[in-house]
Amino acid sequence: MTEHFQSEYPSVEHLMAKAKKRMPGFAYDYLAGGCFSEVNLERNIDDLKKVQLKPWYLRDFPGASQKTELFGKTYDSPFGMAPVGLQGLMWPNSCEYLAQACVDHNVPFVLSTVGTASIEKIAEITKGEFWFQLYHPAENELRDKLLERAWEAGCKTLVILADTPTFAYRPKEIRNGLSIPPRMTLRNIFQMCTHPTWSFSQLAAGAPEFKTMKEYIPKGLNMKHLAQFMNKTFSGRLNESKITALRDKWKGNLVIKGIVNPEDADLAVRLGCDGMIVSNHGGRQLDRGQSTIVPLGELAPEFKGKIKLMIDGGIRGGDDIASAIASGADFAFMGRTPMYGVGALGKYGGHHTFEMVKKQLQQVMEQVGCERVDDLPKHLL
Repeated sequence: MTEHFQSEYPSVEHLMAKAKKRMPGFAYDYLAGGCFSEVNLERNIDDLKKVQLKPWYLRDFPGASQKTELFGKTYDSPFGMAPVGLQGLMWPNSCEYLAQACVDHNVPFVLSTVGTASIEKIAEITKGEFWFQLYHPAENELRDKLLERAWEAGCKTLVILADTPTFAYRPKEIRNGLSIPPRMTLRNIFQMCTHPTWSFSQLAAGAPEFKTMKEYIPKGLNMKHLAQFMNKTFSGRLNESKITALRDKWKGNLVIKGIVNPEDADLAVRLGCDGMIVSNHGGRQLDRGQSTIVPLGELAPEFKGKIKLMIDGGIRGGDDIASAIASGADFAFMGRTPMYGVGALGKYGGHHTFEMVKKQLQQVMEQVGCERVDDLPKHLL
């Protein structure tokens, strides 16, 4: 595999700065922003920084391996690409670019229902080795169609969302009039004109669309009516009966995303879920909630071993992944960091980002004297 790591961008901060220069303001705001005052977005990051690891220096150390088994598949590292909606709006073709990067780095890619590549396109890129994240439809007929398409495409892991029971209040998106395609306000047009690389790339790629949902959306809807259609189409609040129905229908791995308390975790286990992702939707839904690393530490003693325990939110580099695994996670997911990589570097930005993160994680493991990912909890202070 060709190495795409660029030494000019050795951290997520460097990627963010470069991406901000290349992306229109409304696109960058959507990627980087949270809800309300973005308190929980920052808390995700800050609380991860508080995790401390204990090194062992005077022991024999044959080396460190990042290989990690999850749901019967061995991945090269204990992290994957989290589901991100509207990826193609933030950077053209980014959904496809990141899927390919995940294939090349042997880490899982999770496609969102509201991603800008279709189930079938991602299946083609990944040869069926992808996960699908379902926004629960209001109608069972549409739910079953999406499940059937995902299964026929080769997907064996379904992720269902618990942390989006209502549409979030995100001031930056409201101010920017965010939509697909972006609303043509004078402010947005000016931002496009002053970011020609994004604009010409978008022109070449075509206007971003909800590709998985395209065949179900009536033709000719304006943005207002499209928003109304999407609001009516999806019912975000999960409950026991919806999860039970999904468990009965889906024969592969069932993962529930957005678990942050023991009551919900216990229900997920009792209903036969195979995994859960401790998540607060990247700080984009509840500004006064906990960071994800805090409930992870509380849930791990009771639920690790009963169900695959994963995390997203605030994971920006290899040191964060080490902290998350040490705190009890079996696996971690990143959304924003790979997107910053594509925004900064284009087609191979995902490759650069994954190489960067692997280098960072390897350094941490070697520094503390940890041979296997599963042993990281022994280094938690």
